[in-house]
Amino acid sequence: MFQSMWADFQQHFWLYISIPFISGIIGYITKFVAIHMMFSPLEFKGIKPFFGWQGVVPRKAKKMATTAVDLMTTRLIKPEEIFARLDPKRIAKEIEPALMEAAEDITRQVAQEYQPGLWEGMPEFARTKLINRVKAKAPEIVEHIMSEVQHDVSRYFDIKNMVIGNLMKDKRLLNEIFKKVGKEEFKFFTNVGFVFGFAIGLVQMTCWIVTRGQYPWMLPMFGGFVGFFSDWMALQMMFRPLKPKKILGYTWQGLFLKRQNEVAADYAALISKQLLTSRHIIEELFTGTHSDRVIDLVNRHVKQEIDQQAGIMRPLVVYAIGGEKYQNIKTQVAERIMARLPDTMKHIESYAEDAMDIRNTLITRMQRLTPEEFEGMLRPAFKEDEWSLIIVGAVLGFLVGEMQILFML
Repeated sequence: MFQSMWADFQQHFWLYISIPFISGIIGYITKFVAIHMMFSPLEFKGIKPFFGWQGVVPRKAKKMATTAVDLMTTRLIKPEEIFARLDPKRIAKEIEPALMEAAEDITRQVAQEYQPGLWEGMPEFARTKLINRVKAKAPEIVEHIMSEVQHDVSRYFDIKNMVIGNLMKDKRLLNEIFKKVGKEEFKFFTNVGFVFGFAIGLVQMTCWIVTRGQYPWMLPMFGGFVGFFSDWMALQMMFRPLKPKKILGYTWQGLFLKRQNEVAADYAALISKQLLTSRHIIEELFTGTHSDRVIDLVNRHVKQEIDQQAGIMRPLVVYAIGGEKYQNIKTQVAERIMARLPDTMKHIESYAEDAMDIRNTLITRMQRLTPEEFEGMLRPAFKEDEWSLIIVGAVLGFLVGEMQILFML
């Protein structure tokens, strides 16, 4: 019997030897497709709700972004800490040139709009004096505003809204975060599929030789098993064991967890350059969920300053232009400063990036995360639809096995 099997193997050598290689290719392709299905397409393609697909990460964007920001704000860095590192006096100094220009423009615009005749009739030295007094106080107003924000950050700044909003607005960025963090794991996930597939293919080849091809259904069954088992096993090897364990004299640990220091550097660089940036923080302050409170804060300070500048002349000013118009002038000045402030604040971006030092803070604290916490950075991308990816791998393996039957028989 053995001799006849050996003779059959020799006669169909290239046919039999192709089995483990095809099985390895099945393992590789199913992993490649699984990774692709995690990130693509960004939007649903097909006929809703069941006949089609959307990448796991884009489809679960809000949930994954929420998970990411929860980890970030509870374990890595808090908004209060970010703002505490900023010096209000330094911010006022950094934006002073731009603020001087804005203050002068605003003063001229408001005066000409409400009292064009009076403004044009004023001597140049009087107009210049008024503009200079407003300009002199402008940095002080900014300093007071930043100090108040620092004392009650949660009232004026919503980091959760900022992060989730930007990730939802640009799902490619969310994809990029997961791809960057798990780049080595995804490569391993794909390559190990071939190894597992090849090993199972050797068993498949042996069974085919022993049975002499009497059971063609073995090919799709083995193909399905290769797709299923290799997906499942690769995922386990990426995240298990959480902590180093010695098995047969070799220390094993999940590949992702073993790379904690390296991943921390990649993640921190991406987050600090594209997400927790001074530009995004400023935008959230002036256009985010709590922006109305920031606007109220600016209005209050600007109106107080106008009253102080009016001084003893205030009753005469009110009498000359009317009480209602005086209030309107204060409101207009505040609104126009508010409109210019976000652009003006962009001048502090370089200083703010250095002062907040978000990148180094994230690296240090990520390296201190427990294995369970660190796993939570990447695992949600798999865990949300882990079994659907594994089943897709099994189905693809089964279909390739069916095609193998045509090749083998």
